[in-house]
Amino acid sequence: MSDGLTYFKEVYGAVPGWVEKMHTYRPDALDHYTNLRSSIMGDGLLTSKEKDLLLVGINAARCYERSMIYHTKGAIDGGATISELVEYLLVAYRYGGLESMQTGIQSVKYACSLKGLPVGQMPYGVCNEHMLSYFNSILDEEDAWFVSNILKAPEELRNDLLLVRGVVSSKMKSLLMVGIHSTSLQGTEAGKWMEQARKNGATEGELAEVGLICLLTAGIPAWFEASDSLREGGG
Repeated sequence: MSDGLTYFKEVYGAVPGWVEKMHTYRPDALDHYTNLRSSIMGDGLLTSKEKDLLLVGINAARCYERSMIYHTKGAIDGGATISELVEYLLVAYRYGGLESMQTGIQSVKYACSLKGLPVGQMPYGVCNEHMLSYFNSILDEEDAWFVSNILKAPEELRNDLLLVRGVVSSKMKSLLMVGIHSTSLQGTEAGKWMEQARKNGATEGELAEVGLICLLTAGIPAWFEASDSLREGGG
């Protein structure tokens, strides 16, 4: 087995079909991609777990379940909790609404199965309250306080509350918004969220790492959008 196939078997537990096909048609390209992915996704200024959680949120926001599920496994293997996962998915919901939340529920179901936890009662109907109540129901009482506060809040305040520190920091939530807008090719908005992330304590290097994981999941145009708002010289 080639190094690329071995790497992805370790990451995903099995070699995905798209990896096998890349190996079949362009093994050299797989080797280059493997090196790029392992370099970007390894621990750096952001941990591997944080990068996988960011990619779960980014892909939930753009309703791309396939990639979201891959990174859900990476996040759980890296030690992520269900409550962390839920908060990242709530930020995705802030961007993409109910469709993003419906996608995100598939991440939670998969994460629960990986941890051997019950998935709970699936939400009845499609509305904010049912979806939020579902997230609330699967969390232990001590972990459910953040979602409970969202449920109690007036509708007009919820978007702001979703970005308040819970088990996930405000910094990581604003970094997720940077990633969501970068992969959506909304560079101006990504730049605004970079400023918010800086105010929340993010470094220029951390912002660059978010841009690089965007490159992995949405291609070089996502890096274009993110890099436009990075400061020269990393200052």
